[in-house]
Amino acid sequence: MQLVLFVLLVLIAFAANSVLGRMAISWGYMDALGFGLLRLASGAAMLGVLCVLRRRSLRQPLVPSLKGGAALTLYMIGFCLAYQGLDAGLGALILFGVVQIAMFGWGAVRGSNPSVGQMIGAGVAFAGLAYVVWPDQSLQVSLWDAVLMGLSGLGWAAYSLIGRGVRDPLASSAVNFLWATAMILPFVWAAWGSGLITGLITGPGIVLAAISGAVTSGLGYALWYRVLPQLQPAVAATIQLSVPVLAILGGIIFLAEPVGARLILGTLVVLAGIALVIWTPRRL
Repeated sequence: MQLVLFVLLVLIAFAANSVLGRMAISWGYMDALGFGLLRLASGAAMLGVLCVLRRRSLRQPLVPSLKGGAALTLYMIGFCLAYQGLDAGLGALILFGVVQIAMFGWGAVRGSNPSVGQMIGAGVAFAGLAYVVWPDQSLQVSLWDAVLMGLSGLGWAAYSLIGRGVRDPLASSAVNFLWATAMILPFVWAAWGSGLITGLITGPGIVLAAISGAVTSGLGYALWYRVLPQLQPAVAATIQLSVPVLAILGGIIFLAEPVGARLILGTLVVLAGIALVIWTPRRL
């Protein structure tokens, strides 16, 4: 029962990041990149405190940490900029769909020898994403925002692949968040200097970014790393399929976002395709 509760909290935390980001950015509480910077800094602070409390060393290999920080920076920039236009649920759908497809594709390139069923599943998931973002009067999706969230998904997929096999995921994440906080600063400065952002900061924006960074990211990742060893890989991958659904529900409840038949159908197709990839046995 404790494991189920922890897993549920993790999934809610992952979905909440989309709701919090959309709320802060689209409601004008904070500039997109400012939100990303504060989220990274808050996450680094929380993870650092957890490492100190658990007496974990923050000394990590330089090159993997730099790669992890760069991937996390790409994720955060795409995530925040995309939520200037995308609804919370749609953004989460694109994000997690691209993550799963990208990780499957990377495994195939690296010689994992996928089965026919897995290749069909990847194609179904991609078709579902294409159906959702394809221009239509019933669901207007900015192609630029969809591309940005797709880049965010590639960043998160790269971050996940880089993090495989690390000895101390908690300490590694803390260091990666620190590097990403430093790496995003030039982008924030450049955007502010060019007038793309105004440096808007409000009290509610600070609160939302801090919650997203310290609680739903920092504590969420720490809890995820605690339960992950107790889950089979297929189960761990499968349960994450619920995150876009939870984000859609969060968008409806907290943001009053509309949900049409097109988004519902596209979501079901994407989740079905990803589930097929996960559940179909690999070719020997």
